[in-house]
Amino acid sequence: MQDEEIRTQQDIAQDVDAVMKKYDRESNTRVWEGVPKQAVRLLSAAFSLYCIWVTLFSTAMPEVRLNIFLALILILGYLNYPVKRGGVVKGESLPSSDSFTISLGLSTENRINNIPWFDILLMLAGAVPFIYFAWNAESIIKVALKITSPKNPNYAVNMAMALMAIFSLMELCRRCVGIPILCVVGVLLFYALSTVRFGKVIYDLYYSTGDGLRSTPIEVCAKYIVVFIIFGAFLERTGISAFFINLANALAGASAGGPAKVAVISSALCGMVSGSSVGNTVTTGSITIPMMKRTGYKPEFAGAVEAAASTGGQIMPPIMGAAAFLMAEYMGIPYTQVALKAILPAVLYFAGIYIAVHLEAKKLGLKGIPREELPRFITFIPKLYLLLPLIVLVVMVSTNMYTMQFSAAVAIGIAILAGLINKDDRITFTKFIDALEAGGKGTVTVAVACAMAGLVAGCITSTGLASELISMVVNISGGHAFIALILTMICCIILGMGVPTTANYCIMAATCAPILMAPAIGIPKICAHFFVFYFGIVADITPPVALAAYAGSAIAKAPPMRTAFNATRLAIAAFIVPYIFAFTPAMLFENLAPIFQIVNAGPVLNNILICLEVAVICITALLGIFGVAAALNGYLFKDLNIIFRVIMAAGGLCMMIPGSLTDIIGLVLMGAVCALQYLGARAKA
Repeated sequence: MQDEEIRTQQDIAQDVDAVMKKYDRESNTRVWEGVPKQAVRLLSAAFSLYCIWVTLFSTAMPEVRLNIFLALILILGYLNYPVKRGGVVKGESLPSSDSFTISLGLSTENRINNIPWFDILLMLAGAVPFIYFAWNAESIIKVALKITSPKNPNYAVNMAMALMAIFSLMELCRRCVGIPILCVVGVLLFYALSTVRFGKVIYDLYYSTGDGLRSTPIEVCAKYIVVFIIFGAFLERTGISAFFINLANALAGASAGGPAKVAVISSALCGMVSGSSVGNTVTTGSITIPMMKRTGYKPEFAGAVEAAASTGGQIMPPIMGAAAFLMAEYMGIPYTQVALKAILPAVLYFAGIYIAVHLEAKKLGLKGIPREELPRFITFIPKLYLLLPLIVLVVMVSTNMYTMQFSAAVAIGIAILAGLINKDDRITFTKFIDALEAGGKGTVTVAVACAMAGLVAGCITSTGLASELISMVVNISGGHAFIALILTMICCIILGMGVPTTANYCIMAATCAPILMAPAIGIPKICAHFFVFYFGIVADITPPVALAAYAGSAIAKAPPMRTAFNATRLAIAAFIVPYIFAFTPAMLFENLAPIFQIVNAGPVLNNILICLEVAVICITALLGIFGVAAALNGYLFKDLNIIFRVIMAAGGLCMMIPGSLTDIIGLVLMGAVCALQYLGARAKA
């Protein structure tokens, strides 16, 4: 019996690894064994420690810090990511596990302990220019634009350095991030080089201190995101994922269709510190998807539930896949405000999925997991210390007494202590190094993607393309905000295909948000940024390139496209809510006003009335998402006919739109359908 269990765990691990390699480029790494493996592993761990030290103590100028950071990213990137995807080549020609070889030919085979000569060349060609820049930062800043002038005696060297750095980063992006973002960068680079002086483009992209590679995305990545990636790696090794899954089982496992609800709750909790929709889908899905199938859900529905819930982890406060820190920088508001404004949309998103799986379970007559097979709440009390790192992080950040990077560093320390206490999954020295290694490797992909986002922003700034894009969208939409939002949504979904969360938002903030904020369209700044962020995220479950949904379908052994369409239907809130808060910022707790205006009301009474307004918005929005979910599912107390489905959808949409009149209309429509359905179901029974 024990052997069978071990084999099952090994099979699950192999399936997870295969799915990750297929749908997640971060998992397609070079194969190191023996001494070379330990060397690369320690280098990644040392990089993580270096990043923590720099964010906490370094007083070096940004041009020095960021150039060294990018140089190290290139070295780690080319050591870990081969030229193409593929399994390990086996045969007699393989070196031993302790030897290291350099391929002299042009073979792209992924051999053990082997790195081709051209990869070493690319690594040096990219790292050396950044080290050169860091070493000569002060003199380069003084020369400014003259550094790329043909009259400069070092013109050829300066241009060669810049081009080597840019193209080696682009090649690394192809390997670890993917083609879609590279296509965007390539098109914009071609446009910039065709319309602007060559030297100015190179200066803006490489030598400029505020644009291009060293702009907001990479600055935020090196300052904040890297520490939170390392924090997430340590948090995973405390055993908190198992704690979340067990907690979700205790909360919802026994109810109708319990495993699907467990997937929604656990993915929301695990996903908020994860920066990958695909990674979250595969790790939690390897446990929850088989449970859902055994309960009676169809495979394509089970895969869709996990994909939709895991993708929603990227919009779940307080971490939001590390994008919250970038949003704070771009919008110019404190991080705590970003997390606060994201609460209601995130609750609506997960409430929509939860309601949908509940109605599906009722329609199919599915049961939950027997209570005797579920963990009891009393067993969680001794494990509550596992939540301390998250609690301390949120408290420290929200009080604004400490910097975000210092708060994250403290949270890392508490996560290590929590892991040492946890007897079931204790952090050992090996796990400590594992966490640092995972943090270092995880930073590579995010940093490269942020660098590409910087190139996108640099090309747009250099060419003045932003104003042309705004004019084009305004002309096509005729100045109608709703049409402009639809066009922007399509653009965000296309640009967001296969792109990590952080880089995804950076691209949207540079290209799409300014369009919505244009005076002719008139969407408020905060609403515009949240709008493009949400639609960039849902690209992971929107056909035709729905990577999270395809990963879920692979685990569920279901048709990929059916899984993707089911995931889109389940995540309908993510397609509706952004339009609502674009026109009514109250959903993001912006421009709140009391429902009842009282003349000469004092500050205390006004605050009470505003809290009442927030409560009404939350309650009516939740009722609204219930109506929309029921309409899409086609079931309430019994099957809904097409007329009732339309009425429920209309009523739900009315209630999701903040406003007394729309709330009353929605309540009447939904109440009438619910009453008729309930009476009809009782009569039938």
